[in-house]
Amino acid sequence: MDQPTPPLKRPQVRTLGDKRLLEFTPGMVQSEMRLSRPDQLVLSYNRAMMCFVLFHPQPEHIVMVGLGGGSLAKFCYRYLPHSRITVLELDPEVIALREQFAIPPDNARFRVIQADAASHMASLAGSADVLLVDGFDASGLPPELGSASFYADCHNALRPGGVLVANIFSYDPHYQAMRQRLRQTFEQRVCAFHGIAGNNCILFAVRGGGRSPALAMQQKVARTGGLALPLLNRLLAHWIVLKLRWNVAN
Repeated sequence: MDQPTPPLKRPQVRTLGDKRLLEFTPGMVQSEMRLSRPDQLVLSYNRAMMCFVLFHPQPEHIVMVGLGGGSLAKFCYRYLPHSRITVLELDPEVIALREQFAIPPDNARFRVIQADAASHMASLAGSADVLLVDGFDASGLPPELGSASFYADCHNALRPGGVLVANIFSYDPHYQAMRQRLRQTFEQRVCAFHGIAGNNCILFAVRGGGRSPALAMQQKVARTGGLALPLLNRLLAHWIVLKLRWNVAN
């Protein structure tokens, strides 16, 4: 007899002084926000994912899988003012928390869609310059978001020279298999900055289609792992965030 599907854990919000946290399980932080600076990137893996601007500095359309507390969505909305942003989020209870995390309302540049990215991605063929996959739930990364069919749909959703950024836990038992699927789907055009975000392994995959700045950057990072030391890669991510903020302020 089939076992009943366990109920999904509901997202919980905790506020501690200037911090607001999104959690599914107490102590397992999914997203963190400073109330005094709601568009600041607090978590290192968020800053690491922003390294996509080294590959594609001025994306026209950014698609995100997973809203969470909206850290990446808010940052890109403010500091990449020429980009249009589409966020796919499966859980309506997460979307319902958007005001508590200062996520902007939908408008001409910004839209949150309640959808299963595993099935919705195929409808986005040829429409994205950057695709950020960070769709964790209470159990981790759903298997559907690391499958060969999903990565194929992601590849097709990108324009030539487009960049997929995938956040995968290095201790996930399926990590090596997912990395291999990415490499097969993107014809080995996959790289990572060594040690940039601890146990969060941030993989960058580039869709081919002629020579492009993104492909040149991918080849360089694949050879070197980024800068010489993990600490330097983490400082690089900090520098990218500061540079984007400086560009908008000035």
